[in-house]
Amino acid sequence: MKIAILDLYDGRPNEGMRCIKMLCDQFLAQEGTGGQYDIFDVRQKNEIPDIYNYQIFISTGGPGNPLPEGHPWEKKFTGFIDSIFAYNATHDVKKYLFLICHSFQIASHHLGFGSVCKRRSTSFGVMPIHRTHEGESEPLFDKLPELFYAVDSRDYQLIQPDWEKINAFGAKVLCLEKIRPYVPLERAIMAIRFSDEVFGTQFHPEADSEGMKRYFKQEEKMLAVIKEYGADKYEEMIDRLDDPDKIMLTEAVIIPTFLRNAAEHLLELA
Repeated sequence: MKIAILDLYDGRPNEGMRCIKMLCDQFLAQEGTGGQYDIFDVRQKNEIPDIYNYQIFISTGGPGNPLPEGHPWEKKFTGFIDSIFAYNATHDVKKYLFLICHSFQIASHHLGFGSVCKRRSTSFGVMPIHRTHEGESEPLFDKLPELFYAVDSRDYQLIQPDWEKINAFGAKVLCLEKIRPYVPLERAIMAIRFSDEVFGTQFHPEADSEGMKRYFKQEEKMLAVIKEYGADKYEEMIDRLDDPDKIMLTEAVIIPTFLRNAAEHLLELA
């Protein structure tokens, strides 16, 4: 297997790249798999992988505005997304792509699937994820409970789905953000199956307990969470990091299942 990791962190310190590399290392180390991954610095170096050289692609989260701002890398990145769909439409052996957070927002806006806009306030923490009817039969969620938990860290959101475009594309909206009965705001879309080969999440399925503890315990982040949600909510977030049924389970299921399913389909047609 050859995997390309598209790094959209723009050089900012983060835990996401460490987690993605670890998951790829674990996958490639499995008996009978083997292979390599390469990293492409999309935003700082305008690097985009040649899709003919890789079978699987993982595109990361990242800071800042996901809406077009005129940077050179933006057209290259949306062109890359278009090229994956175009390639898969004309080839039997497909290319597989997983889009995380910032990448998910860019792709959703580019395809016109809804409104990508800034949230009233940052969503940050270990949050419950609610499946839609379509999400109940999603293979990547098979080993997760009906209500599962994931790390949510974003200033932007995808709302107001354009069902005409989504349905015409053959995509499926799989889950929504937590229910907020006392907040009169639309719930954001948290995951989409764009096609049989392309999957995206607004949350961070790669996040692990170790990295999130380190992140939450930074004084700046700790004070920000306490200011926004209160000390009790902060302690609850820390407790959730060690719960094997919450982000530890999500990390162990979604991306590993994506990689395994992609490899199985690729090997069937090899």
